[in-house]
This record gives sequence, structure tokens and C-alpha cells, in this order.
Amino acid sequence: MTDNAQATEPSREFALQRIYVKDISFETPNSPAIFTQEWKPESSLNLNSNVSKLENDLYEIVLTVTVTTKLGDKTAYLVEVQQAGIFTIRHFPEEEMGHMLGAYCPNILFPYAREVVSDLVSKGSFPQLLLTPVSFDQLYAQHMHEQESQKAAAESATH
Repeated sequence: MTDNAQATEPSREFALQRIYVKDISFETPNSPAIFTQEWKPESSLNLNSNVSKLENDLYEIVLTVTVTTKLGDKTAYLVEVQQAGIFTIRHFPEEEMGHMLGAYCPNILFPYAREVVSDLVSKGSFPQLLLTPVSFDQLYAQHMHEQESQKAAAESATH
């Protein structure tokens, strides 16, 4: 690329406008009886993200973190947190926007959601729960690979 082309190309802009909790749910359906059982829990983690374009270059990303912890077949607690952020994302190439919205922004939101989950579990009188870090880049790449495989399968089925 020549120096003139670089000078006329607008510079990329990424800015975090706001981070907030959009929705919280904490349930202990089997309390207080669950507190009398030996604490050998099994937890499952479910992650999901949703993107909404607000205006021009402004996006709301909502990361939903759901943790279900069971003792045997009984649910000890269920936590769901929707951690949201508003981001300005401007002058990124189209091929990079999916990664920004599907991996980069959720990666920023996850530590906030992890803290909310930990606080709710502690306030529910359960032992501390520390969610391990998540590679949203890897999850995004896996999601894109699955979409490409499904598209290829659908195309081969119609031919």
C-alpha cells in the first residue's frame, strides 16, 4: 500500500462506552435442605453472546453466562448473568467485524460477569465459585468452522 493510500484510509476506532448488568437470576430451588448434604458439586457452564446494532458504529454486546451446580440429581443453585457493554467500533474491515463482535468484546465482558457470578454464589451461602478464563477467540473460531461445515453440507445436499 502506498503512503497516499494509507493517509486517506480512516483509522480504526474502538471504544468502550459502558459496561452494565442487563439481567441477573439466582435460584436455590432445593434450599435449605441442600445445605445439609455433603458438598461434592458438579457445575456446568453455558456461554452465549448477542449483538445488537444501536446506531451507526455503536453496538450492544450481551454476554450471557449460565452456571448450574448440582449435588447428585438436585440443583444446588442456578445463576444466570447477562453482562452487557456498549462499544464504538468504527472503520474496521468487514472481515474483522465478526471477530470484534463475537470474540473481542465478549472477552472484555467476561471478567465482569465472572465477578457477578462469584458474588451471587457467595451471597447464596455457597462456597466460592471461580470460573476459569475462557478463550473467546477459540470459541469464535469453532463457531465459524461449524457454520462453514453446515453451509457446505447444505450446499452438497442441494446438488
